Amino acid sequence: MNQYGKHNTGKGDTWMGLRHQRTSDALGTAAAGGLTGFDVVSRKGKELTLADGSTCTEFVSCSYLGLESHPALILAAREALERIGIHLSASRGAMSPVYLRQLEQLLSEIYDGASVTVFTSTSNAHLGVLPLLGSGVMEGYPVRDKGVMWLVDRTAHASMQVLRGVLEQFGPVCRVDTADIDAVEEVLRGCDQQGVTPVLLIDGVGSMSGLLPVARLSERLRTHGGYLYVDDAHGISITGRHGAGYAFENLGHRLPANTLIAGSLSKAFGGAGGFIVLRPGYDARQLQALANPLVFGHSIAVPMLAANVAAAQIHLSSDIHTLQQRLWRNVRRLDESVAQPMMNADLCAPIRGALFASERQGVTAAQGLRTAGLVMFPVFYPIVESGKAMLRCAVSAAHTPAQIDTLALQLNQHLNAQAV
Repeated sequence: MNQYGKHNTGKGDTWMGLRHQRTSDALGTAAAGGLTGFDVVSRKGKELTLADGSTCTEFVSCSYLGLESHPALILAAREALERIGIHLSASRGAMSPVYLRQLEQLLSEIYDGASVTVFTSTSNAHLGVLPLLGSGVMEGYPVRDKGVMWLVDRTAHASMQVLRGVLEQFGPVCRVDTADIDAVEEVLRGCDQQGVTPVLLIDGVGSMSGLLPVARLSERLRTHGGYLYVDDAHGISITGRHGAGYAFENLGHRLPANTLIAGSLSKAFGGAGGFIVLRPGYDARQLQALANPLVFGHSIAVPMLAANVAAAQIHLSSDIHTLQQRLWRNVRRLDESVAQPMMNADLCAPIRGALFASERQGVTAAQGLRTAGLVMFPVFYPIVESGKAMLRCAVSAAHTPAQIDTLALQLNQHLNAQAV
């Protein structure tokens, strides 16, 4: 115990120390072998030209609708660059590009009149909103006198998991498994007995997992006087009316008073940044005055803000439905063509994963794909179980049927090879 009354902690006892001990050099090996970490020189659709002069079809980008190359977004970014420049080097309270207010108004339309505030990233939305919610002073989001208890789902994104030290300033943190609803219910009853407000943090569409029952969990939290906080970064745009996303669609396109949704503008939306969806009527000036990333950080770069506005306008048009249909046709085509079920197979999620029994087999498969002119992202511990490997595949509306078929053929060969 040190002079501050705390136990000394060895380097290996921290979460980062433990990760360091358990992480192999497989990812480094993959990068050294030219299987990831590419420098991209140019792009046409899903075809990349790399710094070494080679070309490949990528299944890595999380821009699931292909909007990042849409002519309307490119034109909007170019015009904004000429009008204002690259960025306004000031916090939002001092000044901001006109596109920021336009974007928030359009996002409010997408979310049926809810209050929407834009951040530079989804991670910064978490960092700005969760301390305010946990403090009990967030307008319209009261907590019990004894404070909050944070319930962090085991599959919640790392951008929330890593905030444990921040969250513990406002209440204890408990890791839960929402797949075991009875265990979650027991924890919620414990919160009732202790007189604390439960706040459950989850992903909507997991980056490496399936879909969570957002509406069901929201109702569970409501009956216990708690809040549901959903990171739906991977669910935004790919489904739902106006591309509002998986979580909002699962809620019946209505935001319950006890539910908050954090979203991304950097994935299927086509632009850059993040946002928070709060109950209709919430006075966003409170966030602008108290959320650290808004008070002390800059706004999104001007060309990207203008591109976000153009993307939001597409979301409010019929074009978004056409793009969503194209995405899900490609996802179904891949599911039907790969002989062995992949991670998320048959789910309304654009991410698939081919699991390999060892890191060596995963690296070998990635090498085979690269030789065939295909790139998937190889992942290892801590993303998957120690010693195993997964090739992570992001499907897009921009992929052609021929590209999907080529990937399926290659995956079948490598998945069958490990079964021999």
